Amino acid sequence: MRLLPFLTVLSVLLLSACGTGSNYAPLEDRSKTPFSFNKHHIVSRGETLYSIAWRYDLDVRGLAATNNIAAPYIIHPGNKVLLNDKGKVTSAAKKSPVIAARQASKPSPKVTAVTAVNSASAYKKTAQETLPKGYPFHWQWPAKGRVTKPFRTAAPQHKGIDLHGDLRESVLAANSGKVVYAGSGLAGYGKLIILKHGESYLSAYAHNSKLLVNEGQMIKVGQKIAEMGDTGTSTNRVKLHFEIRRDGKPVNPISLLPKRS
Repeated sequence: MRLLPFLTVLSVLLLSACGTGSNYAPLEDRSKTPFSFNKHHIVSRGETLYSIAWRYDLDVRGLAATNNIAAPYIIHPGNKVLLNDKGKVTSAAKKSPVIAARQASKPSPKVTAVTAVNSASAYKKTAQETLPKGYPFHWQWPAKGRVTKPFRTAAPQHKGIDLHGDLRESVLAANSGKVVYAGSGLAGYGKLIILKHGESYLSAYAHNSKLLVNEGQMIKVGQKIAEMGDTGTSTNRVKLHFEIRRDGKPVNPISLLPKRS
């Protein structure tokens, strides 16, 4: 009769051993879960809708339309932004500023936390979204240094080009436009400037040591906007990281910049 407890214990050990075989299903690794466009972004101090769109490779116009935020895309810390740029841009563009501002103050059915406090007076104080006459639309190199790292679409991606330079070397606007972001809130970019050119194009200038322009300022092609540095770099090497995006998607700057002699 003393064999019964021994056999019971032996059976439990054998069953436990079977559970450690190759058919064991590990817990889900949530760190590798792909990015979902149903996610939201909570606005932090210093962020603009343009910098948020840049962070997630989204078209700022579609992002604004999705969240019922009318131009000039005013957002505030604590706002919740739905990360989707599939909004109807054309219909939103046809609304008058006053109507669009009133509608923007109403919560979106999908994102109730967005509150855009646009008003008619805000439109008068804000620079025109379209470039005034005398602002040519052509591209030029933002710095004189050689390309040290090219644009790359394959993994690992490199969404722009890196240009060699010296500390405090001049960084020039590659095109005429409006400053829509100037700060250091985007991880990996250091002190960053984003310019808007017309309705489709944005350009970015990263790792600067000093920013010389402010958000809302109109800039002419070739104007000095920053001084080169190594902020936000992992190697502490002075360089300019330069990107161009069309409708929120990175394009190879070399395809738009003039050929060098």
